[in-house]
This record gives sequence, structure tokens and C-alpha cells, in this order.
Amino acid sequence: MKIGVMSDTHDNLSNLISAVDTFRRLGIDTVIHCGDLNSPEMVSHFEGFRVIYTIGNMDVSTGAIVKRFVKLNEENFAGVVFKGRVGGVQLAVTHSHIKGMVANLVRQNTYKWVFHGHTHEKRDELIRGGTRIVNPGALGGMGREPRSFCVVDLSTQSVEFMKPGFSLG
Repeated sequence: MKIGVMSDTHDNLSNLISAVDTFRRLGIDTVIHCGDLNSPEMVSHFEGFRVIYTIGNMDVSTGAIVKRFVKLNEENFAGVVFKGRVGGVQLAVTHSHIKGMVANLVRQNTYKWVFHGHTHEKRDELIRGGTRIVNPGALGGMGREPRSFCVVDLSTQSVEFMKPGFSLG
């Protein structure tokens, strides 16, 4: 099962649209967003997906974002930390602005995958004990880091980082 993973959109609409269009072309139906979407107006672009959304430190309208995700699809999750199964695989998702949260999730030795954002830096690391930590990078923000998102295949355990604007041909 392939899932789309993104984070730190910071209201960058063109990069968000590029990422969700890529997910649609790949037949992905579940998207993880690791926080900092920023405004509730961005939620409508996730129509047709099951979304796991974790609140980031820049999400000032958290109540409105949560309500819109749940209204869009009752199977959506919107909260601070997601812990559960996707495609039969145990995983956790957080923004990671809460100090020690990622380390705590890894220490629990319960999750095959831990996804997070906040740092704007891509990360794909296998920790002793078998937990894989992935940060898709950032789709927006003020930093100079390259923009990115990723596609994760939970079956083959592969992670493919992509740049917004990437064309599948």
C-alpha cells in the first residue's frame, strides 16, 4: 500500500496542489500531513483522500482545520498525535514541535513507522529496534531548504522523496 506524506505547507498552495495531484496520479488514497498547513482554506484540496493530519505549531486556526478535515471525510484524523494502523502497519504521526515527542514514540517500540515534520529537513532513518523515522521535508515556509514531499510504500518499505512540480510523464 502506497501513502503520500507531506508536511510544513505554510499556505504554499501551488506546492500543495502539485503534491496532491501527484498522489492522485499514483492512485494513492491515504495522505499523511505532519502539520503546519497553516490555514483552514487549504483543507479543501484534500477532497477524495483519507487524511491523517497532525497539528503543527503554526496552525493558528486548529479548531477550524480539525472541523474541516472531519467534515471532508469522517474517516480523517486531525489531532496532535496519531497512533494507529494504516494498511495493516502500526504507525505514529506528529509534527514534532513538542520536545521529545518523536523520541518517545520511537522508545515505545510499538510503531514500524514514525512520521514527523517541523524541521523542514528530509529524513529517512532506520532506528535500532526496527522503527523507521521519516520526515518528508517542507512544501513551504521561509527557509531556503529545497521543497519536498514523499511517497511511502508500506508493503515494500520504500520511501521516494519528490519535488513539487515533478512530472510523472
